[in-house]
Amino acid sequence: MGGVSMSEFSYEKTVSLVRNTLVEAGSTFREDKKEAYRKAIANETNEKAKWVLETILENANAAEKNHSPLCDDTGIPHMVLEVGPDAAVSGRMLDAIKEGIAEGLQKLPGRPMAIMGDDSQRIDQSGGLNPESAGVEPAPILIRRCRDNVVRLHILMFGGGPAIRGKTYRVFHKHSTDVVLNEIVKWAIEGVSQLGCSPCTLAVGIGRSHFEATSMMLQAQVDGKFDVQSEMEQEITRRVNEADIGPLGLHGKTSVIATFMKVGPQRASGVRIICVRPACCFEPRIATVDLQMMMAEGLDSKGIVKDRL
Repeated sequence: MGGVSMSEFSYEKTVSLVRNTLVEAGSTFREDKKEAYRKAIANETNEKAKWVLETILENANAAEKNHSPLCDDTGIPHMVLEVGPDAAVSGRMLDAIKEGIAEGLQKLPGRPMAIMGDDSQRIDQSGGLNPESAGVEPAPILIRRCRDNVVRLHILMFGGGPAIRGKTYRVFHKHSTDVVLNEIVKWAIEGVSQLGCSPCTLAVGIGRSHFEATSMMLQAQVDGKFDVQSEMEQEITRRVNEADIGPLGLHGKTSVIATFMKVGPQRASGVRIICVRPACCFEPRIATVDLQMMMAEGLDSKGIVKDRL
């Protein structure tokens, strides 16, 4: 038996992989999301709501076919980088990822929406608009470990509407999970009703700090599956749907397609920090790629990826 070694890092290949993955993230629905929409369409009795759902799915199929943006708000790139036990990430790899993001934004293309200038000018938008799609900087990378011996990158495109209607704040739990769920449902109903581009996928993170709760919200979208929902996720979805907001606010059964919730470590305290992002009808816009993997000597990389966490 031969040994194993990490596949050789190629700067150019990494740039290409990241570029194509960003385009995929910005232009496709994953299959479980398509199926969730098909089920919602079959279950919807409000004709206006049904038409909205059908149109969203039709739009998604057209975007995938043409490798074009799902929405004119093409989003800000957010990334989760998974690193296996024997894998390593170098500064050169991070540079290649950043370059691939820029090239992906040019290829999609992303909407030019980066503000130029110093700190004050970027706040008040007096520095002018960068005319290049690649001028949109990605958010800082979140890194976590995984069991697979890979370097795996998840790219998510975050639109502005969910950021406007999202909320990160403390909740006094009073030793009751129901108290926390009630607050999440309250925030979600408010956010979904004001968002406009529903139905939503609710992304929820619960942590010990604002940073941790927000990172849990991001990871919830990476790990979440439309066809696998916990009891708490199902309850949140059901209760928000009972508010009769509906697609585009036109009423109906489908205000929320699913809820993705990730609960992090908690401290002995009366407070839980909650992050709720009402991801719009096109989100999560996500795609995943393995940048490096362990290979058995003398073999190619096919078929040797281990089970994921």
